[in-house]
Amino acid sequence: MSKLVEQLLGVVFAEPEEKEDPPADEGAEEEEDEDDEDEDEEEIEDPLVEIRSKCEGHCPQLKAELEKCAARVSSRSNTEETCTQELFDFLHCVDHCVSEELFKHLK
Repeated sequence: MSKLVEQLLGVVFAEPEEKEDPPADEGAEEEEDEDDEDEDEEEIEDPLVEIRSKCEGHCPQLKAELEKCAARVSSRSNTEETCTQELFDFLHCVDHCVSEELFKHLK
């Protein structure tokens, strides 16, 4: 039941994959130097991920509705129901909570 919800949220909140270009023969040393500099810098954590997970708890009724719909859809083999509206309602609620908290963390 919650696997479908996690899959839907995973698709909605998926982070774009980084594409690596194969290094050219010329200037390979320059690229290696740039890579070394990148490794030295700390990677900044995105506060949105933590805030979003906290805000999911602020919308328990909509989350329960989404999970109920997901269970209903996964129990049937031939259905046109997709739980799209339930997902949008839940994400709207989470995003509203996130919008209030996120800008407190930004500089």
